[in-house]
Amino acid sequence: MTAEEYYKKGNEYRRTGNWQMALNNYLEAIALDPESPAVHAKAMLDDILNFYHKDYYNP
Repeated sequence: MTAEEYYKKGNEYRRTGNWQMALNNYLEAIALDPESPAVHAKAMLDDILNFYHKDYYNP
């Protein structure tokens, strides 16, 4: 598969909420093409997964 195909597949997984598969596909796309838009998509996904809101944990 090409980097573009991995990127598109990652987007499909992200839309369905399968974060791990989306991340795996973005990483494959980045490995094949470091200039891929998957770099931005992975950063966005990392922000989503690492989001911390203190009020959610301290009601």
